[in-house]
Amino acid sequence: MKMQKFFAWLAIAIGAFYFLVPLIATFEFSLRMRRGEYSFDAYRSVFSDTTFRDSFSFSLLMAILTIIFITLLIVPTAYWVRLRLPQMRPVVEFVTMLPLVIPSIVVIFGYLRLYNSSSFLPLTATTSGTNILFLLGLMMLSLPYTYRSIDAAMRTIDVRTLTEAAQSLGAGWATILLRCIFPNVLSGILSGAFITFAIVIGEFTIPSLLNRPAFGPYLQLIGANKAYEPPALAIIAFAMTWFSIALLNLVARFSKHMPAKA
Repeated sequence: MKMQKFFAWLAIAIGAFYFLVPLIATFEFSLRMRRGEYSFDAYRSVFSDTTFRDSFSFSLLMAILTIIFITLLIVPTAYWVRLRLPQMRPVVEFVTMLPLVIPSIVVIFGYLRLYNSSSFLPLTATTSGTNILFLLGLMMLSLPYTYRSIDAAMRTIDVRTLTEAAQSLGAGWATILLRCIFPNVLSGILSGAFITFAIVIGEFTIPSLLNRPAFGPYLQLIGANKAYEPPALAIIAFAMTWFSIALLNLVARFSKHMPAKA
């Protein structure tokens, strides 16, 4: 047992060394913008850049919209498959796995061929149409994670009993979804939301090909033209990602103690 604990702690130490040393080196380099001393000038330069604020606010807005629309799509779908169409479960799981198999660059080239200015639905002809196409691409990327988070949360409740109890009290389908299903799968919704947020903030391929002012292309642009701001942006993006993961762990921990709502 002592040897097992030793090797377990050794593996943890090696993993921590592998991840923390490059992170510490990146943070240390980001503080060297002022010659001969450490300073947060690179971070001040990043936060004072209007392009940074515009790109981050745009990606933040798209992340919120993606979370809202993917949740409105997945919760009724997962609920209906579990309640009435269990034989379709393998098909739905296969479809939701496709974004992990098909590269996003292939998907976005397909979008551009289908929805260009000479097609029957010219979404790329206008800014709002391109934003809609961008939103659809982000929903596609978040589909596997959101579906599995919500489906895992739905497994912990008795969907059929909740539905029958609500129907016996005269509730319609909209009421059942809003007042019975959504509150009981809130932990899964939040888990998918945090993962979606991290994906949208760091996405580069789709916004760059659609020419959208998102945070991912901004990171690449700064990295190609400046020295100290890219490490600062990397630390900021890393902090946002780990903040989302920490919230995800808190949600998963507290959801174990939440009773089902009827």
